[in-house]
Amino acid sequence: MMTKTGPITTTQEKESIHLGLEVRQEVKRLAEQLAGTAPGLLDEPRWLAAARDLSCGLPAAVRAALRNFAADSGQAGVIQIHGLPVGPLPPTPTRQESVERTATVPASALVLCAMVLGEVVGFAGEKHGAMVHNVVPVPGEERTQSNAGSVGLELHTENAFHPHRPDFVALSCLRQDPDGEAGLRIASLRRAVGLLTDGQRAVLAEPRFRTEPPPSFNGTGTAVAHPVLSGAYEDPDAQVDFHATTPLDAGAARAMAALREALEAVRDTVYFAPGDLAIVDNRVALHGRTPFTPRYDGHDRWLHRVFVHTDIRRSRALREGGGHVVG
Repeated sequence: MMTKTGPITTTQEKESIHLGLEVRQEVKRLAEQLAGTAPGLLDEPRWLAAARDLSCGLPAAVRAALRNFAADSGQAGVIQIHGLPVGPLPPTPTRQESVERTATVPASALVLCAMVLGEVVGFAGEKHGAMVHNVVPVPGEERTQSNAGSVGLELHTENAFHPHRPDFVALSCLRQDPDGEAGLRIASLRRAVGLLTDGQRAVLAEPRFRTEPPPSFNGTGTAVAHPVLSGAYEDPDAQVDFHATTPLDAGAARAMAALREALEAVRDTVYFAPGDLAIVDNRVALHGRTPFTPRYDGHDRWLHRVFVHTDIRRSRALREGGGHVVG
């Protein structure tokens, strides 16, 4: 629970930071300043530039925690921050493709934290390239494997099919579901790889898998064969979506099943409260969602989501005009 005094309290076992009263007040002040910055539109380059500048003014303890996480996300691959501003809220949106365009205080607080990690980006094929997504249940979408669904969401690397998938996925809670059923499922590859054999890891490191774009991309994108594990053997990166990734042969299928079992063995679940932020290192941790029952009465679960690139230059050829939207 949130501390009432002091700057910040850190719980290393859970990679959690609880903001003290003074720090919460300073973060709120900066978020209000950013929300009031012209033109007040989250996707506008001038506003994003202001967000970058103001992120440098976040309390030193918050900036240090985020920078250290960006450098090394630890065994869990996730950090939690408790105590971001939320304030009075309208009813939870229920429309498909829901995004935030106007700079609200909670959206501004999320972007400020994300900008310490790198640059906020959107994807042209997802929610029209918006920077801040509303993750809300949508009527008729209950059984979809998407951010609009309410069934259990399979563990996945965000945008696993994309060559420039996010380095970090940041999710902040404005409103939890009334029954408290919805949880963020997180499984760290760093904790799971030790449960695999050398032979399984060798197969997972070969281009014997293919990942289809998720429903939120409206079927856009090209699925090409790729490995599930890449990079350093002792600390590999993950590229897999257990709903959308298909093994291309029997050996690949067996190795992928072993990986799934290993990830489930180390999986954790985070239950949000309003003002909570979870940042997932999309390179070394997979995430999903437990099932929940939406009511569509204006009080359903409501998260904001942003994607972060640590090196935005890598995607320059896919960003028209050097903007923040990846094609």
